[in-house]
Amino acid sequence: MELIAFLGADKENWGQVTALIKKGEWDKVLVVKAKDTESFPYGGEAITIDTSQSILELKTELMEKIKDKISGEFEVALSIASGNGKEHMALISALLGIPVGIRFAVFTKEGVKFIN
Repeated sequence: MELIAFLGADKENWGQVTALIKKGEWDKVLVVKAKDTESFPYGGEAITIDTSQSILELKTELMEKIKDKISGEFEVALSIASGNGKEHMALISALLGIPVGIRFAVFTKEGVKFIN
């Protein structure tokens, strides 16, 4: 399964994303981040977006940048532990519009878990 993780400016949540990337068994990792978010050295292919746009423009940009990077999967694992509501709504909407199913992934004391 492929993992798509949103990486926001809120560095206090980067540990959750880092653990999920390092401890999970992923076919591919896509890290979606705002253009002004610092670099993220923990793996995955970075997809940089302009979060200053409206939510509909952001959704369109995400769909364009993600659709060709997902390798025909019917569903992907998704982490929205980092970022804000606007960013999360645009990303979820873009994924559903591609269309691809989503399974929310988190890293816990017991390892990687899916919460839906």
